[in-house]
Amino acid sequence: MIRTENVFKSFGEAEILKGISTEFYSGKTNLIIGRSGAGKTVLLKLLVGLLTPTSGNIWYNDVDFCNLNKRDLRAIRMKVGMLFQASALFDSMTVEENIRFPLDMFTNMTKKEKLDRVNYCLERVSLEGVNSKFPSETSGGMQKRVGIARAIVLDPEYLFCDEPNSGLDPKTSIVIDELIRSITEEKQITTVINTHDMNSVMEIGDNIILLHQGEVAWRGNKTEVLESENQILRNFIFASPFLQRLRDTALEK
Repeated sequence: MIRTENVFKSFGEAEILKGISTEFYSGKTNLIIGRSGAGKTVLLKLLVGLLTPTSGNIWYNDVDFCNLNKRDLRAIRMKVGMLFQASALFDSMTVEENIRFPLDMFTNMTKKEKLDRVNYCLERVSLEGVNSKFPSETSGGMQKRVGIARAIVLDPEYLFCDEPNSGLDPKTSIVIDELIRSITEEKQITTVINTHDMNSVMEIGDNIILLHQGEVAWRGNKTEVLESENQILRNFIFASPFLQRLRDTALEK
């Protein structure tokens, strides 16, 4: 579990986050949603450690993440997997080399142990046998799955996903969502997803927080979204007339 306590973040005079206190649970898909500029990306970067809070605390279980020495911070980061919005694969490396990269950086595993781990992760994302392909030889959906394989190769306790469905068609997005959800439940990972994808909200939103102007405006889960009377949430979720009709139909039932 990850917990934030009264987290503020400012850049100069601009206050981006204003006292964020929330929890992200193990074995659950925890979603951060909100309009552009609400502070989602800043919060995700704080959780990963790419930024430091202006004030407040972030806890990884019972560890104060913001006050670790370099050795302890490295130990935590070895437990973290990251899926980037654009996959962030190395173009000059094969799929196998991309997935193996964290193992080369952080472990003393033998070549055989690394290959076995890479192949296991490829199998887990249904990409067996593509070891020698380069990213340019794969589709966008395949690249996302390679990114997931690389993110889980160190068997992380924490998984962060930044807009995992960005640029994908709806069918492929569903595949990626289900893959993230199943890995999260299987390994009881604390998974945090920054997303604009409403399908993700409705399908895998176990624990959702809505940010609005740097504050938590609503929290709940996918079954509570359509029934909520929170006006900020309704303005965000039902901006589309189609979604408004979907909500009205659901409430009539």
